[in-house]
Amino acid sequence: MVRIAITGAAGSVGSIAHSGLQDHDVTPVTHREHDNLDSIVLDVEDPAALTTAFEDQDIVVHLAGNPSPEAEWESVLSANIGGTYNVYQAALANDVDRVVFASTNHIHQMYNIDQRSRPETLRENATAVRPDAPHRPDSYYAVSKVTGEALGNYYAMRHGLEIVNLRIGWLLTEEELLERQADDSAAARYARAMWLSPDDCRDGIRKAVETPLDRNPVSVNLVSANQERYLSITETQRQLGYAPVDNSATVVE
Repeated sequence: MVRIAITGAAGSVGSIAHSGLQDHDVTPVTHREHDNLDSIVLDVEDPAALTTAFEDQDIVVHLAGNPSPEAEWESVLSANIGGTYNVYQAALANDVDRVVFASTNHIHQMYNIDQRSRPETLRENATAVRPDAPHRPDSYYAVSKVTGEALGNYYAMRHGLEIVNLRIGWLLTEEELLERQADDSAAARYARAMWLSPDDCRDGIRKAVETPLDRNPVSVNLVSANQERYLSITETQRQLGYAPVDNSATVVE
């Protein structure tokens, strides 16, 4: 049984990750105590606490940090960049085999953004973007995730740590996706393109943890098989065996 630490385990993606990895020995790591979750409580800005938390772990799924595209620089600098550095150092100190890093679709959003003042909009006839395209982040949050990927790539190349950078879409239930269709057309289009269903999120994270890698690091997009997506999931399917079953078009038709 693989031993897996999940930072940010109480968040929306963290809860899905936890439920999808129940066949393994999972250690949730959270920023504060939660009534329904037995976790290690720490701040990712505390390197000593992380080093202790990762003792005897095989894999770390790093989901903690400020998830808002509206986040200010000071917040992402400390929580997302500094915290991610601490996670990698703690993983290295404990001979962890793999880190699955929660990156974001926002690192490529400026290719197709509809309204520069609103990150979560999408123009019509969006250009397809593959994972190896140059970064075009839309926010300080996205910049912090680009930096997190660069850190992971460094630890992969310099130290041999296995790295999977998952560029996660917009995790919504079907009901939440339908609610987003009341927004203006560009924002509703973005939601349909970036939708990540709970089932597909669960499958993607499980595959990122379990699948042997034939290259290192791996950077892939994690969205559902949406008709209007512009982010390629071909690499996710080939590298991780990702098998999405949901499509936003069938939800909003």
